[in-house]
Amino acid sequence: MSVVIRLSKTGRKGEAKYRVVVKEKRSRRDGSAIETLGWFEKKEKQTLKNIDDKRLEYWISKGAHVTPAVKKTLQA
Repeated sequence: MSVVIRLSKTGRKGEAKYRVVVKEKRSRRDGSAIETLGWFEKKEKQTLKNIDDKRLEYWISKGAHVTPAVKKTLQA
């Protein structure tokens, strides 16, 4: 089982919000997740995020791959 940490889209049209989730690599973007690590929201003038760093490090230590979109989100 290959596990990745990726973004799952929520919210309305034009007001996108994302959850940072742990999923199997072959699952759908908005399908069920193994665990939700936090959320990310980008607005016009600010970026809001809340991510559990301890659980993120745990999953990375277990071999989960981080997608480029999540890496970019963590740097912002």
